[in-house]
Amino acid sequence: MSVARVTEITSSSTKSFQDAIEQGIARASMTLKNVEGAWIQDQKIVVENGKITAYRVNMKVTFILTD
Repeated sequence: MSVARVTEITSSSTKSFQDAIEQGIARASMTLKNVEGAWIQDQKIVVENGKITAYRVNMKVTFILTD
């Protein structure tokens, strides 16, 4: 039997939503063991002077707990 836990994180990128997701998962994997998946809950952009300056994602990361 396995038990999973879900934690919510926010990640940001100046390039794209895809880059924000990849950076968030890479960082989460450094701290959390056994990352199994993620659900992208929200996507937002930051606009300054009429231009997109940042892409942000809120995601729920699922990881398996170990003994």
